[in-house]
Amino acid sequence: MRPVPRPRDLLAGRPPTAAARLAGLASLAGLAFPALAAAHGPVPPDRPTLASLALGWHFEPAVAVPLSLAAVGWLALDRRVRRLHPDRPIAVVRTAAFLGGLATIAVALMSGIERYDTTLFSVHMAQHLLLLLVAPPLIALSAPITQLLRASSAEARNRLLLPILRSTPVSVLAHPVVASLTFGLVLWVTHFSPLFNLALEDRGAHDAEHAAYLVSGLLFWWPVVGLDPSPRRMGYAARVLYLLLQLPLNSFLGMAILFANTPLYAHYATLGSPFGITPLADQELAGGIMWLAGDVAFIGAILGVVAAWMRHDQRDAPAAERRADVERARLSERADQLARTRAAAAGAVGPSNQPGSGDSSSSR
Repeated sequence: MRPVPRPRDLLAGRPPTAAARLAGLASLAGLAFPALAAAHGPVPPDRPTLASLALGWHFEPAVAVPLSLAAVGWLALDRRVRRLHPDRPIAVVRTAAFLGGLATIAVALMSGIERYDTTLFSVHMAQHLLLLLVAPPLIALSAPITQLLRASSAEARNRLLLPILRSTPVSVLAHPVVASLTFGLVLWVTHFSPLFNLALEDRGAHDAEHAAYLVSGLLFWWPVVGLDPSPRRMGYAARVLYLLLQLPLNSFLGMAILFANTPLYAHYATLGSPFGITPLADQELAGGIMWLAGDVAFIGAILGVVAAWMRHDQRDAPAAERRADVERARLSERADQLARTRAAAAGAVGPSNQPGSGDSSSSR
């Protein structure tokens, strides 16, 4: 399989001004644009280390500008909610989750990870997991749609936001079955089709792959977190089942990569062993990362949903007990009323109305 020649850069010169025009919506609309990261240059001369991966940052406008707009938009949103709802401001944990999600995207696309992702499959896999399993749930935990609804005016909420949220496209995309299938298909199709090798050698395909991971991750994790309004909100039991069904798909994908006998992608195979690790060994490491890290993420999410389920039941227990007390009192009152009715009916049938009483009087 010959490497695909590098085509003309389709994204060159595209000004990242779309999010800026959205003003207050920048914190949401800017999320997909950071995935359109710049293409990569030649193989780095130095081997990757923890220090180079953590500290080897570079400025990429196509990533930094949308992330900055999203962060500024969120802070403006937070300020407006504080002004409109001083008794119920946005919780600090929500702001930390949103900014943490943006930071995770920045780490995936501008740190030393981005420098080595087309040289080492294992590093590339770590980058993908950040975009799939870390950034999306953090953003979902911030409940951005809820905060946007709280910050908007009644007119904007009723004439713009709610009609969009209730529209057919949003209803279809937000359906848990569609979200889960999209997540699984993106994972398997990108890793077991020519698209993955193309993405390693073509900037446009590489950027589109990152965008697909981020968007599919957001669609998948939104119903799991379940904080924002949704046309089909899942209960806690359904969320656990939702995660359990997706867990083996991720595990099998990691195992398929780990136990492959030959390199799956010509791009990495043609690089040889730039840092002393063979393409097959690097591929095995990537498969192990996906299998282990993916299982840890899914099992951790399942435990988190179960914990939230238990907290919900504990909070609801006093109300449930009050409802049970009301129901027991209602049943007791009905039983007393029925007993009084029966007693009154029995009293109405006196001794004079007993059979044979008239005959006795006549005989005397």
